[in-house]
Amino acid sequence: MSNRIENFYFFMLGASALLSVLGLWFTAIMPGIERWSRCFFRGYFLVLMTNGLLGFAEMLLRYLPVPSAAVYLLLLLESSFLSVPLIMLTVFLLHCCGESLRSNRFFHAVLGLWIICLILFVYSVFTDRFFYITSGMQYFRGPWYPLLPLPLVAMMLLNLAGVIHRRKKLSHKTFISFLVAILPMTVALILLLFFDAFPFIDICLVLSSLAMYSIILSDQIEQDMNHQREIARQQLEIANQRASIMVLQMRPHFIYNTMTSIYCLCNQDPQLARQVVMDFTTYLRKNFTAVASAAPIPFSSELEHTRAYLAVEQAQYEDGLLVEYDTPHTWFRVPPLSLQPIVENAVKHGRDPYAGPFHISIRTRKTDSGSEIVVMDNGRGLDPANDGEPHIALKNIRQRLEIMCGGQLTITPGEGGGTVVTVTIPDGAGKKEFDILETPLDDSGEKPLE
Repeated sequence: MSNRIENFYFFMLGASALLSVLGLWFTAIMPGIERWSRCFFRGYFLVLMTNGLLGFAEMLLRYLPVPSAAVYLLLLLESSFLSVPLIMLTVFLLHCCGESLRSNRFFHAVLGLWIICLILFVYSVFTDRFFYITSGMQYFRGPWYPLLPLPLVAMMLLNLAGVIHRRKKLSHKTFISFLVAILPMTVALILLLFFDAFPFIDICLVLSSLAMYSIILSDQIEQDMNHQREIARQQLEIANQRASIMVLQMRPHFIYNTMTSIYCLCNQDPQLARQVVMDFTTYLRKNFTAVASAAPIPFSSELEHTRAYLAVEQAQYEDGLLVEYDTPHTWFRVPPLSLQPIVENAVKHGRDPYAGPFHISIRTRKTDSGSEIVVMDNGRGLDPANDGEPHIALKNIRQRLEIMCGGQLTITPGEGGGTVVTVTIPDGAGKKEFDILETPLDDSGEKPLE
């Protein structure tokens, strides 16, 4: 063996051992890996690391004055450990497919070949027909040498056929990882039938380690993503439940005052009374529709909901509530119950009955990165230190904006008093179906009432 080949052989053994150590480290520190998989990968990487160390020892013994029996024993151990990862791949494949080992003919066939391989390895120590080592520690193949890797080749071909046969039971990443672990090793073992291809086998062990890494990492990433999606789902469900409770717990005095105003207007201004009835009906319909909706809706629908609410309030307060709309941009989507509760929160907590008229303005505009909604009032403002009902309601809206469309809600004091609530919606938010809690929508973007 030339110095260049020996150096390459040492390098590949070192790379295999290093990757095995890293694999053991990743297996130990990564959370979320199931117990069976953790134990399997720990054993797999221990075998690969041991095989690399045995390869180092075998190469070093060639330069030391040791009995040839010690070299034979080391070669036996190295060959035995080389065959272990092959049957471990079979076990892991069947585990990924949910198949039992006891009554599985595929596993029994691979196990039988593995036992034959071990028997041949042990027998090769007692005869020179497979290989022999000279007094100068030179290694030579015997006439029966191709019989040693032949069962290994058969094992890998069976594993390859088993992976292809079960590809529909495997994820795409797992299927590719098995192919990366099996195909190069199969080719290297076939080459070993005809000439010494030990460096190629070590390369294949490195590729096998990388394939195992990819399975670990892809499973971990997938578990983390599923965990994040589950957290998002739970947060959205909680936020929607809070919003539903807000809708269902409408202020009793708001309903009473509305009905009283309608009663009084029936004689004073029947036409206005009919309009208030229509506005109040629209408000109620939008409320109950919002409860049933779990996907972003067109802003125009949310704006209609807000207009209906403010129209009912204006009928009660008359000149005490002044509303200004500047909404030229409406071509975007928002979570249901995102604008109306902000406005209701402003009227309920910002209006001072002893001050002058309460002004509230609603503006929208298109920005470089999305859409913006600004709600301004001249009321008493919100105390940042007070974590009472106004802040809880706005916190719930902020949470639903972040989860459902990646939006943001900020609260700042107005320059001349009052409060400014700004909602930003990024471009593209809500245009595709919301995949956490999917709800069928009609053409207007609302879930139809039953």
